[in-house]
Amino acid sequence: MKMLRWIGKKILKSNQNDDHRLFYQADDLHSNQLKGHFHDEIKQLKMIFERSSDIVFREFQLGGIQKGGLIFLDGMVDNQMIDSDVMKPLLDFGKRVSHSTTIPLKEMETFLRDQVIYVSQVSIGQTMKEVVDHILNGGTVLLVEGVKQALFISAQAWEMRSVEEPSTEAVIRGPREGFTENLRTNTSLIRRRLKTPQLKMEEMTVGRLSNTKIAITYLEGIAEQALVAEVKERIGKIDIDAILESNYIEELIQDNPYSVFPQVNNTERPDKVAAYLLEGKIGVLVDNTPFALLVPVSFYEMLQSSEDYYQHFMVATVIRWLRFFMLAGALHLPSLYIAITAFHQEMLPTTLLLSVSSGRETVPFPAFVEALIMEISFEGLREAGVRLPRPVGQAVSIVGALVIGQAAVQAGIVSASMVIIVSITGISSFIFPAFSQGIAIRLLRFPMMICAATLGLYGILVATLILLTHMARLRSFGVPYLSPVAPLNLTSLKDIYVRTPWWGMINRSDQTGKKNQERMNHFMRPRPPRRRN
Repeated sequence: MKMLRWIGKKILKSNQNDDHRLFYQADDLHSNQLKGHFHDEIKQLKMIFERSSDIVFREFQLGGIQKGGLIFLDGMVDNQMIDSDVMKPLLDFGKRVSHSTTIPLKEMETFLRDQVIYVSQVSIGQTMKEVVDHILNGGTVLLVEGVKQALFISAQAWEMRSVEEPSTEAVIRGPREGFTENLRTNTSLIRRRLKTPQLKMEEMTVGRLSNTKIAITYLEGIAEQALVAEVKERIGKIDIDAILESNYIEELIQDNPYSVFPQVNNTERPDKVAAYLLEGKIGVLVDNTPFALLVPVSFYEMLQSSEDYYQHFMVATVIRWLRFFMLAGALHLPSLYIAITAFHQEMLPTTLLLSVSSGRETVPFPAFVEALIMEISFEGLREAGVRLPRPVGQAVSIVGALVIGQAAVQAGIVSASMVIIVSITGISSFIFPAFSQGIAIRLLRFPMMICAATLGLYGILVATLILLTHMARLRSFGVPYLSPVAPLNLTSLKDIYVRTPWWGMINRSDQTGKKNQERMNHFMRPRPPRRRN
């Protein structure tokens, strides 16, 4: 019995310690005000950061009998700044101040902040929750015996990637800068392009465990306040343990999460974010990822590239027409091949029909199965090329496609015409500036092939009508996905199928820039040259 009682006491004590530890990790720290009891507060912090080898507690004597301490995370602060601009001034101050000239506790915090510490950014915290959050964000906390406030010293410094050209959105002419994983670096890249106090960046924190910082950026006076409030409300409702990448936010704030079409645009280019902000849209920057989110977005904007506005408008217009043509090919080309070869052979010229038929004589599969095998193989090779190391991946994707395609034709598994169709379709799917839009078209290609194999051209027509109906019902933060085509807005069509020259785009879009539609002065329109006598 004594043994059972002893075991019961140990279990009860262990549960009490676990509850005590969980109390310090809970949100109740919001109401846990600092009381100036240095030893109790240090003990509480050591309990919160128990078994954390990277936490540093540096205690020292400050001004006679007062104790002080610095708490920070090793690897997330600038150690040289801590030594030269924080510790050295504090120790020198402690040597100068004697018992008789001790500064009153009410003035200690202000004196240390204004006259002792050399760091430019020093703020004040009053709760243990603020202390813990500041430490976890890479800051340094100074606690002093008898002072009921903590000093938050900004000495963050950690390893991060330098600003480089984004690999997913390369351009021939245009800026070569791309976002990094550091939030402050990304905000500065936007601020360099929009040097105006109208550029607002409101910060939020999402994630119960990750405490990920999010910056909502927009141009005041151009963006609709209702749209800004809607974005903040949707992000504010997110209750998740961690945000590791911006796609977490994207999936949780889009209007229709079950649609394959992206309703939130993402980019690595700060110039693209600046261009969207100038149109009255909202940018969402997420810490620890180089991809920024842009809302609202339309289907046609996903087919536009930043480079469209960095070259002559006639060249950009022709390239846009090419994208629309390749879009139709990427979505319909395999299904058209299946429908024509299986149901509508009379649509082909006689010479072409004989060539296709002779190529398929040795193929044991119907056109649908043949196309399905080739499409799946092509997608597998493309995915393998992405996942493998870059030098090896390029060789596998190119050589693998050539070798497998040629061997499949010689073996009589697929026809040569099918290899040509799949190759053109694959090239067409690479032309989309937005990678997420290209993935959506690649996925829709398969149900389109099923409809073609079932009903021929009628199946393709029905599937296309269903797809257009679905797209017409989509909204991106209240903006129709097919705008300005559906609903039709003639004034906004000038930047959809053609890239109107800058002097022709005097006003912004009616969808998001209603508050301030005028982009430039009307006198910027070109005038006919004067004739000299």
